[in-house]
Amino acid sequence: MNFKLKNGVWPTMVTPFTNMGKIDWPGLENLIEWYISKGVDGVFAVCQSSEMFYLTLQERVALSTFIVEKVCSRCGVIASGHISDSIEDQVQEINSMAATGVEAVVMVANRLAGQDEDEHVWIAQMEKILRKITPEIPLGLYECPNPYKRVLTDLEIKWAAESGRFYFLKDTSCDSRVHKKRVDLCNNTPMKLYNANSATLATSIEMGYNGFSGIMGNFHPELYSLLLKSIEKKIRYGDLFNFLGFSSIIEHQAYPVNAKYYLSLEGVPINLFSKSLNADLLSESMKLEIKQFRDFSQGLIEKFSKDYMQAIQNA
Repeated sequence: MNFKLKNGVWPTMVTPFTNMGKIDWPGLENLIEWYISKGVDGVFAVCQSSEMFYLTLQERVALSTFIVEKVCSRCGVIASGHISDSIEDQVQEINSMAATGVEAVVMVANRLAGQDEDEHVWIAQMEKILRKITPEIPLGLYECPNPYKRVLTDLEIKWAAESGRFYFLKDTSCDSRVHKKRVDLCNNTPMKLYNANSATLATSIEMGYNGFSGIMGNFHPELYSLLLKSIEKKIRYGDLFNFLGFSSIIEHQAYPVNAKYYLSLEGVPINLFSKSLNADLLSESMKLEIKQFRDFSQGLIEKFSKDYMQAIQNA
């Protein structure tokens, strides 16, 4: 299959909800426009950030369908929605999500084997699923931390890459030693590598990773785009890299509620309601931290954009 995903920045999308816990479709449309206005290369829809584990299959399919329709080819769209335990249910999920028009359906790595089961069980389960799903579906892999984090082994990565069926890996290993191995394992295969970890991002890109797909794309995706462009053009990026790595500690605050609050400060009409976390856990102090973080980020976006353009002109 002659198919490739775009390199670059692929935020893990959050889902706006009403106070009654229903998907807020007008809010979602505004959120999509926000991502596109920030110049993202694609969006990872119906993932853990989207609270997919709290949505029915019907809701997950509707969410993906809406996003594909509203994006209208202005950036890439991939989606997961792959949450079930049984092979039969997983096959239904994958085929259903593929029918929404996404570029690739991303499979959750921990759904293929239990926490105490080895890589051979994982590969055997994957082979069963691949025999049952529509063969033309481009696939991806996602080292999702819920319900447990399965960092794929070298054998699992090698098998997936060489199968020719997988085009995307959302890497959550947070380990540069692992990144180096994975670049080598995926060389000359269709599998592209996207790092979810800000602290190791620049190093992984220099090794051969293709982009960023993580939580912080919901805060300041422009800065990630600038970092990737700076690396490509061999422009000094140390201060930007250090800021992105350090600021990503905000992921541990009260996510995804804090991201929704940040987006509301950006003018996106989004409710703080979350199915996965009580919105009241975002304290007034945390909100102030988010406001201060956003103000500082905005200043850096302006500064680093100017520095980048000047470096291009002087090159």
